[in-house]
Amino acid sequence: MVEDDPDMRKGLQRLLNVHGFDTEVFTSAEAFLAGEAKTQAMCLVLDIHLGGMSGIELRRRLFASDCKLPIIFITAVDDEAIEREAMETGCVAYLRKPFPANLLIGAIDKAAG
Repeated sequence: MVEDDPDMRKGLQRLLNVHGFDTEVFTSAEAFLAGEAKTQAMCLVLDIHLGGMSGIELRRRLFASDCKLPIIFITAVDDEAIEREAMETGCVAYLRKPFPANLLIGAIDKAAG
């Protein structure tokens, strides 16, 4: 998971752990790229608006490097142009915060699919 908001990151990690998912968290796209998670994860929960590189740009870089990691975008911003751009990069789901837990779990199950 890449999420720069500490409260959201903590809450999502707890939610995923309760549902039996092992999670690794990153505070930025750059930190994610520096780690090994892109080769080991079954999917990536990715905030769109991050400090530094955006979630959409991270998705583009992963795709350009032939990484087929399924992406679940999350965002607090209600913007149709950003949603369209995110969907065009290819994602399993696009969730607006706050979202019901079952939507995220369903999207992860779909990504693991």
